[in-house]
Amino acid sequence: MKKILTIVLAVLVTTCSFAQKLQSNKVPNEVKSSFQKAYPSVKEVKWSKEEDKFEASFEVNEVDQSVVINAEGKIVETEIAIKMSELPSNVIAYLKTNFAGQKIIETAKITDANGVIVFEVQIKKRDLIFDSKGNFVK
Repeated sequence: MKKILTIVLAVLVTTCSFAQKLQSNKVPNEVKSSFQKAYPSVKEVKWSKEEDKFEASFEVNEVDQSVVINAEGKIVETEIAIKMSELPSNVIAYLKTNFAGQKIIETAKITDANGVIVFEVQIKKRDLIFDSKGNFVK
């Protein structure tokens, strides 16, 4: 389990660090096809490139989402913005204890290709990562 979380965290760090905006015509057909198959009703997509992977950012029912797809068209990770109230209670308790009074910019649920779920909370320029049970990871 720790190995999987380490891999997820490494992907998160590298994807956040090296994202470059990309026009749709620069995205490989395999990637766009995979995205359309998974999200057929989404029309407005913002693409970025993260090393050798592609991230599609979009909205579904007014909820921000993104999906990371490798060059072969395999979905590597999905991220869905969630409300603070949707975080596990352990996460909320941790934030109240360690970050009381600080503004939370964004909260998200991230699922990797193996179904491993982590939660991300962005405070200022810090991304805090919690496992699926709400335990602080990084």
